[in-house]
Amino acid sequence: MEALIHRIRRLLAGSAPSDPDKEAPLAGLPPELHATYRRHFPAQVVPAAVLIALVRRPEGLTVLLTERAAGLKHHGGQISLPGGRLEPDDTDIATAALRETEEEVGLERRFIEVIGYLPDHLVISGYRVTPVVALVEPGFDLRLDPREVVGAFEMPLAHLLAPAHHGLRKRTLGEAVFNVYDIPYGGHRVWGATAGILMSLYCLLEEGAP
Repeated sequence: MEALIHRIRRLLAGSAPSDPDKEAPLAGLPPELHATYRRHFPAQVVPAAVLIALVRRPEGLTVLLTERAAGLKHHGGQISLPGGRLEPDDTDIATAALRETEEEVGLERRFIEVIGYLPDHLVISGYRVTPVVALVEPGFDLRLDPREVVGAFEMPLAHLLAPAHHGLRKRTLGEAVFNVYDIPYGGHRVWGATAGILMSLYCLLEEGAP
């Protein structure tokens, strides 16, 4: 595990949030379709952040995931990374990710070490999401906000890093039909923007570039 942590630190060293003036990739779409299908995504975007919380467990690193409340306006019932939109009092992207994580699941900041950032993802609901990668020490207790989150679980990072667990599902956008990734785990299905963000972490670790 320590060798993997060292690799993650090295690959993320010097990373920073994406330039907000540059176009962000469209979450879940193959890169060659970005220019063609940007028009299907909202023109005005809302800055947001999610936390890729890598928890140190004796058996290896895990990724903290949540099940969003079904009644939420955006992405209700989906498996997600903790996070949300930036608020005026947030001093930066990392602060927003840490605040949202603590509000949603009660994970206190004292357990969290931010180690880097992945490229932004633009999601169909109009959010421009910055993934903040962090190491989390065990010993915390989660306290879920039932208005936003109805469940939380940890998926082994090794599960994400095994290509056999990357399922393909056909998606339609306009007149295009293409494959996107699903990541099934323990009766859950990680898909959409969350799968796209996690696959960018996979690509970083496997290829050295998100």
